[in-house]
Amino acid sequence: MTFAGLILLGFGFLIFSLACIPEIKRRVRAKGGATRVSNKWQVFGTIAIGSFLSVVDHGSVLVALPQIESHFSSDLPTVQWLVVGYALAISVFMLPMGRLGDIVPRKHIYVLGFVIFVLAAALAGVSPNLGTLITAKVIQGIGSAMIQGNGMATIISAFPDSERGRALGYHLSVVASGAIAGPAVGGFLISALDWRWVFFINVPIGIVTIVVSVLVLSSDQRVQGAARTARPTFDWLGAILSGVALLLFLLAMGNGDRLGWTSPIITGAAITAVALLLVFIWWELRVDSPMLELRLFRRKLVAMGAGLGFISFLGSSSSRFLMPFYLQRVLEYSPKDVGLIMILPALALVATGPVSGRLTDKFGWRALTVGGLGLSAVAWMAFAMRLTDSSSLLFIIGMLMLQSAGMGLFNTPNNSSILGAVERTSYGVVSSLTQLIRNSANVTSVAIATTVVVVTMGSQGVAPSLDAVTPAVADAFVSGLNRAFLLMGCLLAVGAVIAFIRGERETQSPNRAQPAGAGEAAPEASRNRVV
Repeated sequence: MTFAGLILLGFGFLIFSLACIPEIKRRVRAKGGATRVSNKWQVFGTIAIGSFLSVVDHGSVLVALPQIESHFSSDLPTVQWLVVGYALAISVFMLPMGRLGDIVPRKHIYVLGFVIFVLAAALAGVSPNLGTLITAKVIQGIGSAMIQGNGMATIISAFPDSERGRALGYHLSVVASGAIAGPAVGGFLISALDWRWVFFINVPIGIVTIVVSVLVLSSDQRVQGAARTARPTFDWLGAILSGVALLLFLLAMGNGDRLGWTSPIITGAAITAVALLLVFIWWELRVDSPMLELRLFRRKLVAMGAGLGFISFLGSSSSRFLMPFYLQRVLEYSPKDVGLIMILPALALVATGPVSGRLTDKFGWRALTVGGLGLSAVAWMAFAMRLTDSSSLLFIIGMLMLQSAGMGLFNTPNNSSILGAVERTSYGVVSSLTQLIRNSANVTSVAIATTVVVVTMGSQGVAPSLDAVTPAVADAFVSGLNRAFLLMGCLLAVGAVIAFIRGERETQSPNRAQPAGAGEAAPEASRNRVV
């Protein structure tokens, strides 16, 4: 069967499946079953499939880049726009889609996002040229933003406040598992079939997920625990201002090292981004229905939690970019071996996510956030002082796992503290904000750490570029790594101090641990006391 035939078959199955949903629901109602399935674990499982698929898709495409480059006779910088365009689309549309999910039923945005994701995956699979393929990935990124921007909010809306940490912890494990599985799935599909199947595989799984989502998710989850008031309007100007500002910021951060931080393009983009951000803040404080309620940052838990989230990823994300260079070009491990080595730290994150979630619900967030950032800081300080061009693999893996475990202990309680301080009607935009902070900090972390490394290399008479890294210049490169890890370790240590200062919630009585009933719009923060 041709690719065109496969895509037509997929579209037909999608249309057929969607057409069958009303009949299925009618028969369920006729048998006395409930059309709304409110079991929290069914909701979690449905969202988990979408989150897992979205993350796996990203990892699979990374593995397929060399084959795509060869197939279209292109070059790697051009092919990398498959990844860059996808990531930018997610970042730009994440916040507006989360806010839209707070205005209209999240289920509608989530399902529509999956339909876009599936159709774009099919288009990517049959793309006749690289331009079409990149366009398809950008469109798929928009769909992924709708999925990610409403997935976490849907999960925590289905769980009582007393189990929020547990839900977030399991969701973190799902995302981390997808990051592990992505490269493996991509490698298998490319070896067994063809690079196009990295995209085609999303079609049948996505269709099943759409059907399950329509049947399981409730259309009124957005108002669970909140008063039914007049529906607010969507802030289109705020969405445009924030999206363009974020796009310029990410492009500047991602290309500053290559084009030069003082180049007219980078400085112009940065100045424009700051100007748009200021206009965005001015507008959001005046509009009746803002996209992001900036007054939420007057709440200590929200402001300090968001800042800690940015610091945590700023001080950790660059390691996933720089360590493969070290392992391959200094210690001379094969790409396959490096992939296996990097799985172990990811497994530490998978394991600690649920544990930190349960502990958060029981003991609060202060000890876990301070301890998590502290462990991560210790790992990076060890690299800053002990990492050499001949360090043992046991030491490297041990420190990477310690840092990942620290991040696993930190992320869930920190996000729980932020979401616990806002109304349930703001879960969509605030949960999107936490993910947007992560994405922005990831890009900034890589940019800063890479600049530290290449400047150090240049100061020691080596070409200031990661492309120049070989065993012959290992001393200069490792010296740059030591300085980068020292900087990241200090950032995380500062974050641990801030986390301690932020305080802790008051222990809840049993009656306060129940989910809020209809008409209770007050945030959990109104019931908590920072001590």
